[in-house]
Amino acid sequence: MYQILVCDDDHDIVSALEIYLTGEGYGVTGAYSGQEAIDLFQQNQFHLVLMDIMMPGMDGIEATRRITRRWPTISILILTTYDEDDYAFGGLDAGASGFLLKDVTKHNLIDAVHAIANGDAILTPRITRQVLERGVPHPTSSQRQQEMRKAFDALTPRQREICALISEGLINEEIANQLTVEPASVKRAVTRILATLGLRNRTQIAIGWFKAGM
Repeated sequence: MYQILVCDDDHDIVSALEIYLTGEGYGVTGAYSGQEAIDLFQQNQFHLVLMDIMMPGMDGIEATRRITRRWPTISILILTTYDEDDYAFGGLDAGASGFLLKDVTKHNLIDAVHAIANGDAILTPRITRQVLERGVPHPTSSQRQQEMRKAFDALTPRQREICALISEGLINEEIANQLTVEPASVKRAVTRILATLGLRNRTQIAIGWFKAGM
């Protein structure tokens, strides 16, 4: 069974998410602090974490950093509110795959989890160029930028086209429609792009694309 860890110090939020997700056939475990989330990883195998940011003790950003460092295949979605974007971008730097708003509708929540559980590209509903420009430092002519640009230049023209569309916030199905190809082809292409660039997820592609000044 696909296992999800919900980490939030608000017990009502954890309970609500548990109800939504167990009703869809997922296994769900609750944690109420970053440290408790890490402790639970010592005893259980999870596939996805829904991670709050502001929690007592170890916050969600530090917990995300420690989890992705030790368990790099885990997907983490940051639970955020509109006034926590600055913190949420810290979560991206720590290795999270994207955002979900705390007031996300049940339908959108289930869609996001289904996409991940089905092996599709990580759903990042709020990763758009406007959001990236708010949260990511503007590119400079640094050596790091040049290295990142060189890495993207080594991709095929179609792969770079897909990277550009990812940076605009499009998911696989939308990219497939725009390029007139099958979603499975886009999925395979994204997998190859991640392997070539040595990145974990499509959010890192979007951030890297922007930082490279592409």
